[in-house]
Amino acid sequence: MIENLFKKTLHVTNHSKTLLKHFQDNGMDWMHACGGKGRCTTCKVIIKEGEEHFQEFTAAELKYLRDGALTAHERLACQATITGDVCVVAPKEYQLPHIRYSDKT
Repeated sequence: MIENLFKKTLHVTNHSKTLLKHFQDNGMDWMHACGGKGRCTTCKVIIKEGEEHFQEFTAAELKYLRDGALTAHERLACQATITGDVCVVAPKEYQLPHIRYSDKT
């Protein structure tokens, strides 16, 4: 579920795909300036629930964690894969101007 997109729920069955790929497969625009290659942090999601359902951090995410560009409760949508139910939000600084977001951030 994406909390600040009016609790938009996606049903995920293929756990090998990244969050970004799931967003795209469901017709959703999500910021990703580097093309989803893990070279920036613009596709960042903030984890609200279900942190235990995220796979291990990727090498790209670990780099951003070390540099302070990610916290332990944030992931890159282009890198993160999940194994169960999660709730995330789009950070205010990376929200797209043509999308209407709800109050929750």
